[in-house]
Amino acid sequence: GSRTGLIDSLREMRGELSPEETELRELTDSALTKLCAMTDEKFAELELYPDFDQ
Repeated sequence: GSRTGLIDSLREMRGELSPEETELRELTDSALTKLCAMTDEKFAELELYPDFDQ
């Protein structure tokens, strides 16, 4: 997926969080901050699905 697609999905998911889910909200906010600060090129370099068989 794309960086912008992930940002959109996280923002949508964040809107569904209950007020009690503070830790998940903080984690989501942190991820959104980092994603918004990076370029599409840097996002493409991320290994989002590590190969645990190596």
